[in-house]
Amino acid sequence: MRRLRAEWEDQKLVLMAFPHEETDWAREGDLHKAYAPFVRIAQAIAYSQSVYILCKDKTAIEDLFCSKRNLIFIEAEYDDTWTRDYGPLSVEENGEPLLLDFTFDGWGGKFPAQKDNAINRFLHEKGYFGTTPMETVDYVLEGGSIESDGAGTILTTTHCLCNPNRNGGRSKEAVEERLRRHLGARRVLWLDHGHLIGDDTDAHIDTLARFVDRETIAYVRCDDPDDPHYDELHKMEAQLRTFRTEEGRPYRLVPLPMAPARYDETGRRLPATYANFLITPRALLYPTYESREIDRKAGEIFASLFPGREIIPIPCSRLITQGGSLHCSTMQVWY
Repeated sequence: MRRLRAEWEDQKLVLMAFPHEETDWAREGDLHKAYAPFVRIAQAIAYSQSVYILCKDKTAIEDLFCSKRNLIFIEAEYDDTWTRDYGPLSVEENGEPLLLDFTFDGWGGKFPAQKDNAINRFLHEKGYFGTTPMETVDYVLEGGSIESDGAGTILTTTHCLCNPNRNGGRSKEAVEERLRRHLGARRVLWLDHGHLIGDDTDAHIDTLARFVDRETIAYVRCDDPDDPHYDELHKMEAQLRTFRTEEGRPYRLVPLPMAPARYDETGRRLPATYANFLITPRALLYPTYESREIDRKAGEIFASLFPGREIIPIPCSRLITQGGSLHCSTMQVWY
């Protein structure tokens, strides 16, 4: 009997990967500035639990930190920094931990991914996950594409998991069979609407809607009819209202504000979202985007949702220039 653990459950560590000269971050011209959000995230997590930091040059990255408490620096070969999508998934099998190493193909072949796809095996072989077994699964699945309530319900999007660039394009029924087999899913809630402009992931669920607990879903709502996201996000909201818990009750739906529009130097809109928050055992980390009013409003919502945790804002405008945000740059691991 398997189940995919929920993010709010106990964690052993969080896996991160810092930018290096061979990542797209180097193209911005100042790699050192690119470190800033990663350092802030790692320090905030390390306050209460271990953080594994993948890096190319251990000494150089160590020097970025005033305190190295709970930080483990691991020199490795990897393509990019988005560990949410290539890090191992933590499942429980008959009460025991099991790590799953799914195939990562660079979000449908958009970016190089061979080194990222080998990271989990590297870490396992080097003993960083202790004696916990790891199962390699010949199936493309990214951690950011699924949300688990820890009790057998998976929340995801049709546009990502049924996309022709993932596993050749499969029906919902075929995908559900895989989720049952590997993750112990008893049911799957499919969102057929919702996306963010500038998102390379084909509508990862962690940019749109997240489980807060087994009866609560926080989701992005757009109230501006002139925003190009308006129609799709309203359709997504309407579909969320039709979802029911396993006991048959409507979910408690908590809208998150639409993040302020941010653009790169070419005028391309960037995928800013408050749904890309991270739950740790003692804190809730949420992204901010240089809008005092909207950032504060988001923080107040998170404080109401997570009363027992410290609420920590993390500036993420730098992260979205490369297509991801806070949650994308982390992966919790239990072993």
